[in-house]
Amino acid sequence: MEPALPVGQDSLMINSEEDLPKPAKTLLIPPVLDSYGIAELNAYIGDLEAEITRVKAKIAAKDAHKTAASAFFKTPG
Repeated sequence: MEPALPVGQDSLMINSEEDLPKPAKTLLIPPVLDSYGIAELNAYIGDLEAEITRVKAKIAAKDAHKTAASAFFKTPG
């Protein structure tokens, strides 16, 4: 049985899990490298470098978009 609440107060549903901060996304799950040969490790490095290049290009595009938006909405002064 729930404890009695003062008149005029509704019971609140409290979910402590919702109140906790969300865990950070893990964008990259590194593989176990023990079973990779040298050629596979070099190929993996190439894949990582390609991904870094792709992400840097996306950052540059977003930065350019942000700069353009800031210039457009800049207040005179």
